[in-house]
Amino acid sequence: MVRTFTRPVPALGLALLMGAVVLGCAGPSAVGDRLTPGRLRSRGERTPAELKASVGWLDLEAQEAGRSTIRTEDLLAFAEKARAGAKPPVPLPKKHILVITGGGSYGAYPAGVLVGWTATGTRPEFDVVTGISTGALLGAFAFLGTSEDAELQRCYTTLRSSDIYRKNRLIPALLSESLADSSPLNRVIHQVATDERIARFAIEHRKGRRFYVGTTDLDARRAVVWDMGAIAARDTPQSRELFRKVLLASASIPGFFPPVRIPVTVDGKRFVERHIDGGTTSSMFFAPPWVPHAEHEKLPAGWLHGSEVYVLVAGKMYPDPTPVKPRTFAIASNAISTIVYDQTRSDLHKLFLLTTMTGMNYNVSVIPERVQSPLSSTDFDPHEMKRLFDEGVQWAQSGVKWRITPPGYEPGEGAKYRSGTALTDTGRAATGTLGPPSSPIPMAVPEK
Repeated sequence: MVRTFTRPVPALGLALLMGAVVLGCAGPSAVGDRLTPGRLRSRGERTPAELKASVGWLDLEAQEAGRSTIRTEDLLAFAEKARAGAKPPVPLPKKHILVITGGGSYGAYPAGVLVGWTATGTRPEFDVVTGISTGALLGAFAFLGTSEDAELQRCYTTLRSSDIYRKNRLIPALLSESLADSSPLNRVIHQVATDERIARFAIEHRKGRRFYVGTTDLDARRAVVWDMGAIAARDTPQSRELFRKVLLASASIPGFFPPVRIPVTVDGKRFVERHIDGGTTSSMFFAPPWVPHAEHEKLPAGWLHGSEVYVLVAGKMYPDPTPVKPRTFAIASNAISTIVYDQTRSDLHKLFLLTTMTGMNYNVSVIPERVQSPLSSTDFDPHEMKRLFDEGVQWAQSGVKWRITPPGYEPGEGAKYRSGTALTDTGRAATGTLGPPSSPIPMAVPEK
């Protein structure tokens, strides 16, 4: 017999902490808004400008000792050799797979990329689209094609926070399932996922194209991938409602939005699962193109060789350095955000390995580092989202090449090595080897 013992006081403290963390993630007050340069300097801490520059403050001796000898060009040469080794004797038609991450209002950037990509005349029809959280909604538009660009732009440049959620009163919220009410988002999903659009998913599904959405089973603590086209193809009121519930569940930030209750039947017995944001278990996921079951055994080992995998990241590769208020909740909020960014980079590494071993081409677009991103991905400000959307459009139309390297292999990326606290301001970008971030802005190192 398993017995569970609870300690109510620490549990309540944890609830208060997590509640404040989520509230902090939901607004700019968690970090930096009242930390003036004067106040920061009075405590001997770095100002925003110094924070930006400090990524180039290095312990040169320790950095040289710890620097990897794996150069970016060597990595790419190895990856190309591995891809060539996966080439089948008779090449098969190239497939196009689109992977979109979560990121809340930062989804305005990949929305802009899609619209700008359409304008170049080179955007393909995707054989597979996968999406998590905001990437699920983006993926729905991307899957249906360029005819949905106007609605895609409207959703990611005009909606406000009030169109997405209503915050609940703090104390009652901490004793319930969520800090906010997701009914407004549910209405938006019903407006977008109309019966007519869901019918179009069914049509494309029957052609062999696939659209997958990721959620997290809250109680089982496992990722769940939903075949949205198969759901749509059932063409019943219940299946259409499930389609919308999955989109809502995938974007239901745990603690901030309530879990979405989805009934399931197991061998005739009914249960209710509670599903939350797919980003809880993974920031992105890959799914291969559909092949009839009878043909599985006939597929050569490298049947996906030469296919294109495009990853649209609703965020940056690395978060902007930001002064954090000396408060428990602000520190916890900042740390959780840092973990989420690291999860995204880890998932990108996994996808790079997968594409290399199967011979597929790896293409990534992220919000450029030069772009100032909003402090919170749950702040839906039309002005800020329009700015990110325009950045995405500009990137797609500018002819800039997709990123083909995993995180850590571009100038200014990687870990810092230190053997002490006496640092040198390099004032220059790092070379294309595994190593530390550095800054083009020279700053004097404070005396110790």
